[in-house]
Amino acid sequence: MDRFWLKSYPPGVPADIDPSVYPSLVALLEESFAKHRDARAYVCMDKALTFGEIDALSQALGAWLQGRGLKRGARVGIMMPNVLQYPVAVAAVLRAGFVAVNVNPLYTARELEHQLKDSGAEAVIVLENFASTLQEAIGGSAVKHVIVGTMGDLLGFPKGLIVNLVVRYVRKLVQPFSLPGHVAFNDAIAQGRAMTLDRPDLGPDDVAVLQYTGGTTGVAKGATLLHRTVVANLLASEAWMQPGLKRKNLQGQFTIVCALPLYHVFAFITCGLLGMRTGALNILIPDPRDLKGTIKELAKYHINIFPGVNTLFNGLAHQPDFAKLDFSGLAITNGGGMAVQEVVAKNWLAITGCPIVEGYGLSETAAGVTCNPTDSEEYTGTIGLPMPNVEVRILDDDGNDVPLGQSGEIAIRGPQLMQGYWQRPDETAKVMTADGFFKSGDIGVMDARGYVKIVDRKKDMIVVSGFKVFPNEIEAVVSGFPGVLECAAIGVPDAKSGEAVMLFVVKKDPALTKEALEAFCAREFTGYKRPRHIEFRASLPKTNVGKILRRELRDEVLKQQKAA
Repeated sequence: MDRFWLKSYPPGVPADIDPSVYPSLVALLEESFAKHRDARAYVCMDKALTFGEIDALSQALGAWLQGRGLKRGARVGIMMPNVLQYPVAVAAVLRAGFVAVNVNPLYTARELEHQLKDSGAEAVIVLENFASTLQEAIGGSAVKHVIVGTMGDLLGFPKGLIVNLVVRYVRKLVQPFSLPGHVAFNDAIAQGRAMTLDRPDLGPDDVAVLQYTGGTTGVAKGATLLHRTVVANLLASEAWMQPGLKRKNLQGQFTIVCALPLYHVFAFITCGLLGMRTGALNILIPDPRDLKGTIKELAKYHINIFPGVNTLFNGLAHQPDFAKLDFSGLAITNGGGMAVQEVVAKNWLAITGCPIVEGYGLSETAAGVTCNPTDSEEYTGTIGLPMPNVEVRILDDDGNDVPLGQSGEIAIRGPQLMQGYWQRPDETAKVMTADGFFKSGDIGVMDARGYVKIVDRKKDMIVVSGFKVFPNEIEAVVSGFPGVLECAAIGVPDAKSGEAVMLFVVKKDPALTKEALEAFCAREFTGYKRPRHIEFRASLPKTNVGKILRRELRDEVLKQQKAA
């Protein structure tokens, strides 16, 4: 197809990159470990690990996992926030020839159980803070091996001991759990040091990562990311960032703020793996919701690249101490995961002097596939241009291209695209065109320069702080609660999170209370999925075949908000 947008590329950014220069993601990582051996790779709570240390630790952990008898291609869940163990675990799993399954540590037992069963994970690496959830979910899964880490594992003595005491007994973040036969993270490392990592001959078509997503409909599915898929995205992202780095004339190692969770595809690629590729130092923030603590941590570093979502940018910009930080080296601020609001972008630029460069990607595309040029001077209100190797079409409902300037479904093709949904050919077929384009479910418009703007979503999915929430899942769970006759979930505008879930419920039992429903939702859903608003109704609007009209409910709420 005619990639006319290439004429809008910044000078020096190639139209294509060749992912075949690395036979696997492991080859790319191991090159970085050797090249940057003595440089710091990740820092958390003032403790840093060098590339060489990640090399040694991941070899030991990988050898230990192989010693459990796991076969090549076995799936290993990684259920951790942004802590030093995370990059060690990812590198270990990949280097051992296994498949990394990123797991949201805030999942409820029900959500976790689905992911464990669907992926067929045979091992899980979990932080003790979330081990009680794993205990609830592990029954009926294929998991045979569990490694349990602590916040203090890699922080050294006495700091690690003090941190663990605070986490367990002061902040009470660890619930009692029983996982018979589990092994402590540091014990697995120690045992693995006496073992030899058997290096599998990995190729570009081997599976590297299962990245779970609702896709464009329904229950969570694993986007199957091959080694070449991730390599393609990393090399394209590296090329795309160069104009932004040159603007500040950065020399030597640069820093990346890793405040987004590494289990989410955006941070996993843009912070975690891209940092390894480029020899950068990732500043790990375990809890970015603690804005004051985040600012205190950032004050210790000269920050150069800051990936984030609208809610994080907005929250930080409203903290007085944020403006006191040194932004003289801030070269690139990446916005993604959800729409960046213009007021937030303007506020950020006024404080930092660095415009937010908005991009777009999905789990199915191994993160970014479009982005504004990184040397942009201002907010554009678009998601930018297709990145190297990427083709984008805007399609009507019949799969035909719409004229420039008209809206349609954004469809994507390129080596960054997933192989398909894990063991779900039926679901894969729903989102792929005959000529290999992935239908995103997002409605967009492309202008004559090739810039794309998202205008709506084809499906009813809700985006809360960059995370997808699907009404089908909310409704399926809530409708099973005693006293609920029927329900509908929609997304409503929210100043903090972009959107929030609103739940409409028709009672079966008149005694049903809002408090009882809230308590039930707190048990069943991770934080961002929980309804922030619950409203009881005598009936819900429906089509003549009985389908609930969510859009009618949403329009009604928006009308009320405007009137208010």
